[in-house]
Amino acid sequence: MQNIEALTIDLDDTLWDIDPVIERAERILWRWLASNYPRISSIYDQEKILNLRLEIVKDYPDKEFDYRFMRKLILRKIFRAADYEEDLSEDAFAVFDTERNNVKLYDGALNTLQSLSDKYTLIAVTNGNADLEKIGLRHLFDGVVTAVEVGYAKPNIRIFNEAIRKSGTEADKIIHIGDNPEADIVGAANAGLTTVWMNSKSLLWPDEYIQPDITINKITELCDLLLPEIN
Repeated sequence: MQNIEALTIDLDDTLWDIDPVIERAERILWRWLASNYPRISSIYDQEKILNLRLEIVKDYPDKEFDYRFMRKLILRKIFRAADYEEDLSEDAFAVFDTERNNVKLYDGALNTLQSLSDKYTLIAVTNGNADLEKIGLRHLFDGVVTAVEVGYAKPNIRIFNEAIRKSGTEADKIIHIGDNPEADIVGAANAGLTTVWMNSKSLLWPDEYIQPDITINKITELCDLLLPEIN
């Protein structure tokens, strides 16, 4: 890959599998709530929480991708409904957030990032709320761009333009790596970036979208593409 200077990299489902992380975090949170604030579990179940989230999205459409805001507001509402002090919900959020950032990297992901960071500028680009400091990866990235920070979520070109700005180079010298066909690949292509689809689950590419430039099934394949001299 000639003339590449920077990589923009998605986080959830690109460096780790996010579904089991969220499922575990939810489970631990609700177990904690049942033990410490039992009136909540007597009023709410998962279906009611989902309905509450849909109501909040309707009331705050511009915050739909701000998962931290959404979860904190949900917790405040259910604490208030159960006649607990709203401020106590901060402890509940901390329980969830700790587990949400307790991720299991894909095999070889850490070594891959370490190797790539020696040669390329790395910028994390995410619609989610993963905390790279808590996960222990922040030192490998030169910058982080989030939907909350920019005010727009992928595939909006604004979030990719901010990543380009932070990279300090031009779009045609950047590769974006991500798992989501629309958010990552279509969005990055529209911004002029070379695209790598991280297809860890061996899915079929949706015909309605422009094809990625490259497809990989394991994150370690990035070293084959970008660091062939060490492979």
